[in-house]
Amino acid sequence: MKKKIFALTLAFVLLAACFAGCGKKEAQQQEETGEKMTEVTLNEVAHSIFYAPMYVAIEEDYFAEEGIDLTLVTGFGADKTMTAVLTGEADIGFMGSEASIYTYLGGTDDYVVNFAQLTQRAGNFLVSREPIENFSWDMLKGTEVLGGRAGGMPEMVFEYILKKNGIDPQSDLSIDQSIEFGSTAAAFSGGQGDYTVEFEPHATLLEQKGDGYVVASLGEDSGYVPYTAFSAKRSYIDANPEVIRAFTAALQKGMDYVKDHTPEEIAAVIQPQFEETDVETITTIVTRYYEQDSWKENLVFEEDAFTLLQNILEEAGELEKRVPYADLVDTSFAEEVK
Repeated sequence: MKKKIFALTLAFVLLAACFAGCGKKEAQQQEETGEKMTEVTLNEVAHSIFYAPMYVAIEEDYFAEEGIDLTLVTGFGADKTMTAVLTGEADIGFMGSEASIYTYLGGTDDYVVNFAQLTQRAGNFLVSREPIENFSWDMLKGTEVLGGRAGGMPEMVFEYILKKNGIDPQSDLSIDQSIEFGSTAAAFSGGQGDYTVEFEPHATLLEQKGDGYVVASLGEDSGYVPYTAFSAKRSYIDANPEVIRAFTAALQKGMDYVKDHTPEEIAAVIQPQFEETDVETITTIVTRYYEQDSWKENLVFEEDAFTLLQNILEEAGELEKRVPYADLVDTSFAEEVK
């Protein structure tokens, strides 16, 4: 999926101002003064309602207000998003920050640096074939679960929860990691697995079809984890600090909107990003994320969150050695705009 936010022409801004009020005042001022919009390509790991504050920033023209002409591309996986950033196909990546650690340890000279954290909980849910009123994680023993890619945050957080509950991910159950990202819901509907781990809207859509039932939230049971962050190559940040600051400022406006508005209001704003989903379903999904405190109030990627991330990677057997927080996280932009 690819969406383009084009720089507004002066005529369009004047027309829009007649019915849009002050929502585009800053963008209008840039057009009137002849300021040039900066083109930025953002590659997101997935297109999910879980990332609602980012879509609010897009739909409310916060990026345009900050002088950014944004192109949004969906990478469908952290590995693909990271490749797009490293090759220059994208300026900024939005993905699990574990990808930045892997790249750094791989010896990449111009490695990526995380400059803004969006989500602070896991955004996926455990779905069963039948409703379970009092679910407990030990019910997974001896079952088959459709899981995620090895080394990715969804799978590692799932295994982190299993271990917290005294369950061995290797011997106590079977986790199918062979299914492509985004295809597990269809596989589950087709009869594969006893349980599946799903992002929205797939979890809710499975419920609506009667093919599955949400029995647990990985976000609630894992606790606070630095699930997704925005990052760019060190060279890009050094060469374009004002762009990163403007980008972060637009995101913070989206965070502020989400904090100050109801799930119904948030759903109405982001609905154009999910045209195939009705606003009632979007509201249901936003409410789930809203009530479990999925989004940070600011974008600062704290050091204790980075330490927890490395703990999770280490427990999953995916971390060769610890990496310095100061090398892979730059909080200066998020601190400035919060």
